[in-house]
Amino acid sequence: MGVRVLLLIVLGGWIGLALAMTAAWITERRTGNSGWIDVTWTFAVGGAGIILALAAFLSTKTSSLRILVVAALVALWALRLGLHLVWRTRRIDDDPRYAKMKREMGPRVGFGMFKLAQAQALVSIPLVISIALAAWSPAPWRSQDILAVIVFLIAIAGEAAADRQLRAFRARPENRDRFCDEGLWRWSRHPNYFFEWLGWLAFPLFAVTLSDDYPIGWFAFVGAVSMYWLLTQVSGIPPLEAHMRAKYGDSFDRYMARTSAFFPWPPAKSSERGAT
Repeated sequence: MGVRVLLLIVLGGWIGLALAMTAAWITERRTGNSGWIDVTWTFAVGGAGIILALAAFLSTKTSSLRILVVAALVALWALRLGLHLVWRTRRIDDDPRYAKMKREMGPRVGFGMFKLAQAQALVSIPLVISIALAAWSPAPWRSQDILAVIVFLIAIAGEAAADRQLRAFRARPENRDRFCDEGLWRWSRHPNYFFEWLGWLAFPLFAVTLSDDYPIGWFAFVGAVSMYWLLTQVSGIPPLEAHMRAKYGDSFDRYMARTSAFFPWPPAKSSERGAT
């Protein structure tokens, strides 16, 4: 893959994502439920990633097996996360993270949400670049690719387990006024976010070669770096934990003190659980 092809990928990816997020903004304005923004984003990134991965068949230097595997893994990611978000969004009136943002936007909320949706399209470009660089790698299929598949499947399984544990916790009536600190949620305040990030480390493993014939493959790390930044500094942990602290008060502060924010780690000893 040359620089010209990469620039075309960036341009095409941005246009496709911008159109998809415009549709997400229209849906949010009509329904009042901003959860559909995340649903649309997931399927848009997944769709763009699959198209760009399969486009690698246009090159005679790529591994057909790697192209198909990368496209299949992206499809698996989009379907699992997208359907989970559909299930969650249909059961809420609005996403609390976005709801707070909308209140702060005041009378310009319509334009503010449009800018937010387009910002999500823009910051997603590193993700689709990472996918494309993985699929377009000219290296033959290697043990390194098998490691990439293993990392990705561990990430998918871990995120699904975290989501399942949270659903089961919330389904119990006695937990109505408690936050989840069971299972993976005792080791990380956001295990779903951690495993989401972990999956994006698979694409650099597909892309990187130690030879000099594909130096651009190292840029595949931009996807994992971008996802880490988004989850820990922008749209993931900060707004969600602001909402949780406002809802649960001091008990959530103590949970924060004993539990790792992102990377799973044994919790500090404490007898208190997630009661308010």
